[in-house]
Amino acid sequence: MSSSNSANTTHDVTTHDVVVLGGGLAGLTLAIQLKRRDPDIDIAVLERRAHPVPEAAFKVGESTVEIGAHYFANVLGLREHLDSEHIRKFGFRFFFSDGRRDIDRCTELGVSQLLPTPSWQIDRGRFENFLGEEARRLGVRFHDGATVRGLAMSDSDAPHAIAFEHDGATRNATARWVVDASGRAGLLKRKFDLAAPEIHDANAVWWRVDGIVDPKLWSDDADWLARCTPPDRWRSTNHMCGPGYWFWLIPLSSGAHSLGIVCDATMHPLETMNTHEKAMAWLREHQPRVAEALDAPEHRLQDFLFLRHFSHGCKQLFSNDRWALTGEAGLFPDPFYSPGSDFIAISNTLICDLIDKDRSGKSYGAYVDIYQQLHFGFFENTMTLYRGQYPLFGDAQVMPVKVIWDYTYYWSLLAPLFCSDKLTEIALLGRLRPQFERGRDLNLAMQALLRTWGERNRAADPPDPATLDGRLLDQFNIDWFHEMNRALHDALDNAAFEQRIRDNLSRMEWLAFEILVQARASHPDIDDCGMAALMQGIAVEPLLASAWYATAA
Repeated sequence: MSSSNSANTTHDVTTHDVVVLGGGLAGLTLAIQLKRRDPDIDIAVLERRAHPVPEAAFKVGESTVEIGAHYFANVLGLREHLDSEHIRKFGFRFFFSDGRRDIDRCTELGVSQLLPTPSWQIDRGRFENFLGEEARRLGVRFHDGATVRGLAMSDSDAPHAIAFEHDGATRNATARWVVDASGRAGLLKRKFDLAAPEIHDANAVWWRVDGIVDPKLWSDDADWLARCTPPDRWRSTNHMCGPGYWFWLIPLSSGAHSLGIVCDATMHPLETMNTHEKAMAWLREHQPRVAEALDAPEHRLQDFLFLRHFSHGCKQLFSNDRWALTGEAGLFPDPFYSPGSDFIAISNTLICDLIDKDRSGKSYGAYVDIYQQLHFGFFENTMTLYRGQYPLFGDAQVMPVKVIWDYTYYWSLLAPLFCSDKLTEIALLGRLRPQFERGRDLNLAMQALLRTWGERNRAADPPDPATLDGRLLDQFNIDWFHEMNRALHDALDNAAFEQRIRDNLSRMEWLAFEILVQARASHPDIDDCGMAALMQGIAVEPLLASAWYATAA
């Protein structure tokens, strides 16, 4: 259906402050965020699909993490809807289970109890239907079933012109700002030739099935079943891991389960899994217990899709000529750690600030460049977690350590910056630049060390499974890790926030030292990958989580 709002017209041309190209997750949340900041702003959203969209078998990207969850719940004010209509997520959970049926004897990494900061498993169809209704309620002119036919982008102070088809008629609109949220269609990206290559070469296939896939049915071992207090494991984003790949299981509130294989393109070619029949054959080889569960008749197939080389960059995201890109129309890293909604939250918030400055008559040109540098920096730092690291995913010794490090890096710097609403405080960011650069350097050295550790493990005899099997590496029991998660929403003034970042960086240094000690315990002559040089002159506390790492070693 079309928007019920009336529009001011001049010679059949509607005029708006902002036109958003695309009414999916990125576009609708941007419109809602703009309206909540400034109820008087006039926004039109042009969405190709007709609403309501189907639930469950609609779009991939159902799992949220701390930044995206905070954005939806607190920035947009949608906590009540998330709590009532979606599933509270039981964190990330990893099983190192390649080729095995005895899941209860595999190394398991996750939490035994909920961590304090909430996140959700989101049914994308249900959520985007709700977002469309919420946008209209706030006064956004949301035109679903609309196809963009022409873009005449201005390079002066004149408005941009947009031609689109809607309700069987050709319509025209002008806008001071145009934001491309059209996903991989990339309307502005194509128009301005903004696509940028990305060396990370990974593919994905995914599908949805009827019914919840419950891991507790995979074992009758009472001790294994009792390891997690309610909620049960099925509420987690469950990762079944092996060399070069991971397989996800994500429950949806509509009563379906989302499933997907994400893999290194050279280690597991897409052609081995690009149909449902092939994907199931692949699962029977690599994750036989999951395949057996999915063969049950109640898990009827709903859809099946695949995507080759999904990571992509972009040459430019924001322009002095009053246009911007958000969501997958701009950048997309990798679905591991579920950062998609995080990057929507970050780009939308930066775009809102640029539009706010323009509407209030402030100069925004310098901020365009600063925000673009920030966004590209966040993207590059995130990509270091993935590039060249997929061979580690089956290593039950190194991968749990990597996950703890990657979480710590995320919760130390970027997540508190966003959750404390300080993303656009440029003076504060300038003062914290040395800490963020130090964190970046530590992470680069750590990713190289982890990669080298994994290579050395693969070159040596594999660890005796009896020394690794049957463990729950319970992140909930790492006190400082638990506290970092809780502290993400502390209300801090700038001075206290700066001290928090410095303290977090110190914790990263302690953890880096401990991981280096653990790597050398496995391979005494391992190259430190520049870590020792970074740690010179730093007083660190060794064995920050020694009991936990003793079980991980």
